[in-house]
Amino acid sequence: MKIKIIVVGKSAGKDLISLEQKFEDRLKHYCKIDYIIIPQIKKAGKLLPRDLKYKEGLALLSKVSANDCLILLDEKGEMFNSIEFSKFIQKKILDSHKSLIFVIGGAFGFSEELYSRANYKLSISKMTFSHQLIRVIFKEQLYRSFTILKGEKYHNE
Repeated sequence: MKIKIIVVGKSAGKDLISLEQKFEDRLKHYCKIDYIIIPQIKKAGKLLPRDLKYKEGLALLSKVSANDCLILLDEKGEMFNSIEFSKFIQKKILDSHKSLIFVIGGAFGFSEELYSRANYKLSISKMTFSHQLIRVIFKEQLYRSFTILKGEKYHNE
């Protein structure tokens, strides 16, 4: 199965980009992974949040097909510890979806159209993080889940 991570806008800062790349490179050992960056909407600062979410939502949905499992990283989603998340990943890999797609939205979250299409909502924490920092945290947790599934030394519990 292919795993896609779709995000809105580029990461800012060499340190964050370096950490993202580190875990993306590690993930390639376990799965085929695509990292797709949706460009920032032009004149986003002049739009109302709902209009910006709508436009971002259309751009994000254009990257999703009917057979994909769409998972939104959303503060209202279900939370897992690392072992539970690895079991979730294992179950999703065994399902009959073409791709497993994780979406990290923009600063204002997701449009109603994205929520309607989503198969699942996943929360990383009860705390709020910047969407750029979540990219690193999520890639690390995805990498951790594969090491747990393979019984490799990385996760200590």
